[in-house]
Amino acid sequence: MSTSSRRQTYQVKIDHITVGSQSPVIVQSMTNTDTADAEATALQVQELSEAGSEMVRITVNNPDSAAKVAEIRQRLDDMGCNTPLIGDFHFNGERLLAEFPECGRALSKYRINPGNVGKGAKGDEKFAFMIRMAAENGKAVRIGVNWGSLDQSLAKRMMDANLASSSPQQPEAVMKEALIVSALESAQKAADLGLPEDKIILSCKVSAVQDLIQVYRELGGRCRYPLHLGLTEAGMGSKGIVASTAALSVLLQEGIGDTIRISLTPEPGTPRTQEVVVAQEILQTMGLRSFTPMVTACPGCGRTTSTVFQELARDIQHYLREQMIVWRLQYPGVENLNVAVMGCVVNGPGESKLADIGISLPGTGETPIAPVYVDGERKVTLKGDNLAAEFLAIVREYVETNYGENGRKRERSRIIPIQTA
Repeated sequence: MSTSSRRQTYQVKIDHITVGSQSPVIVQSMTNTDTADAEATALQVQELSEAGSEMVRITVNNPDSAAKVAEIRQRLDDMGCNTPLIGDFHFNGERLLAEFPECGRALSKYRINPGNVGKGAKGDEKFAFMIRMAAENGKAVRIGVNWGSLDQSLAKRMMDANLASSSPQQPEAVMKEALIVSALESAQKAADLGLPEDKIILSCKVSAVQDLIQVYRELGGRCRYPLHLGLTEAGMGSKGIVASTAALSVLLQEGIGDTIRISLTPEPGTPRTQEVVVAQEILQTMGLRSFTPMVTACPGCGRTTSTVFQELARDIQHYLREQMIVWRLQYPGVENLNVAVMGCVVNGPGESKLADIGISLPGTGETPIAPVYVDGERKVTLKGDNLAAEFLAIVREYVETNYGENGRKRERSRIIPIQTA
């Protein structure tokens, strides 16, 4: 999708990253460490960054955590990781920013939830203080409205007005409108307080797919602020992945969305980086960005009773993702590489020829050989127990030859690659 197809927005500069319609959709994630543990938090930020997260949000919820933000930033700088840090503030952000001014300076962006700042005049004062701090420090702000913490005074005001209307809407429709109004009114307050419009990002997160699509379509049509997409409390495992993909893909296809985060509940033992991988794969499979070489593989059937092709596809996919930490710097454009690992003669040769590199493994009853195709031409035929290692060697040689300093594909990247630390 070209930038002209995107919903047009202000361009928000966050350190070395620009968020907005003239830039690629940015991948964001969030730590789940105790921010007061500066070492653990910095290490997880680095891990998320290496996986491809371009901005990382950290919880700033108490004095112990606020006191460590500057140290976390310093640790990251010492590790050579310049990934912007976003401070997630709820309830007491103004107090933490006042007591720990170095926290506000070390962060690259503040996330403020208008529903959790406070009520009435006191809430307005707290919000104003945080906005002024952001403006003084030259920081961007995401005004993040959430279905589960909507400003109740606003919701009540709108519900009362709806009841008094001659043609009242359903309560669900009023609540969705309240989300949008909360975001837009808060953005206007921030602008009136001196925060430039090109320092404001908005989000209105809900947990139901159709509601999210409806809210963001409406919000996107009523402002020029960049929008952060995410299905809040998406869930665990396949449920969270499917729900997030269903919602975000519709909006991204319509040109709506400038940063995304996949709010997965991690399964026990699952790395935090899974949410980054899912976000990247949504953008890459839609053709919006390229992050890592893609592996095409068949699902298997009665013709493929051997697990060889499954194991090879898995190993190749893991290998390519691991190598990208180094390859994205050494081999520009390699993120567009396409590899096919097929399991039998039905679609194997055809898919392998269409890929940059492809291997067609023998199905049940087929001759135990595996032809390898490079750029559509049959290059070699592999067989024997060392097949996986030999194919990996061919992949490495292809990358070095085609994406190295004098490689013919080095400058062929069609989609803007990931911005790296």
